[in-house]
Amino acid sequence: MGLKLICIVIGYFIGSIQSAFIVGKLMKVDLRNHGSGNLGSTNALRVLGKKAGLITFVSDIMKSVLSYVICRLIFGDTIGAIAGIYGCVGAVLGHNFPFYLNFKGGKGIAVMIGMMLCLSTLDYRVTLITFGIGILGLFTRYVSIGSMAFSIAIPISLYILKFDMEYVIICAILGVLAIYKHKANIKRLIDGNENKLGAKKQAVHQK
Repeated sequence: MGLKLICIVIGYFIGSIQSAFIVGKLMKVDLRNHGSGNLGSTNALRVLGKKAGLITFVSDIMKSVLSYVICRLIFGDTIGAIAGIYGCVGAVLGHNFPFYLNFKGGKGIAVMIGMMLCLSTLDYRVTLITFGIGILGLFTRYVSIGSMAFSIAIPISLYILKFDMEYVIICAILGVLAIYKHKANIKRLIDGNENKLGAKKQAVHQK
């Protein structure tokens, strides 16, 4: 358990590098004060445009990939591939709860996509099942629905593919966390106020 905890800590510090916050600051915009206020790629896309959204999205994915690779290289011979997955868990926690931003970060979806890509190195069908369900959710044109569907799909796909239950439980917990982080989106969906994919870029008044 000690080595797994170390992997989480390593991933946490990598994950806490807030891509959306950094990209926003470079453009002289604090995303916490614009759009949804969320430090994630969707808010970066809507407030700052496609280029900023793409940079944020790819950077957040790479946080998981980097955490996985580092932890797998250091502890893989001792505890196997699960070392990398615990690194990804840390990356999600760091992204969602960065210590230097009062523990207010993003929702972790792009970071979880990175984790899913790492899981696909163990079985490529993880990507097929997970993305398939996530894309079905996106047909609604609500990013939040696609994101929540994707989050639920990861543990389901691992269970179907007969992964060890430790993997399934880890991803189920992260899925619940992702849905919790979407609580404001869920309320807006119920109220009929949720933004759809392709909504116009919001005007930003720089300070």
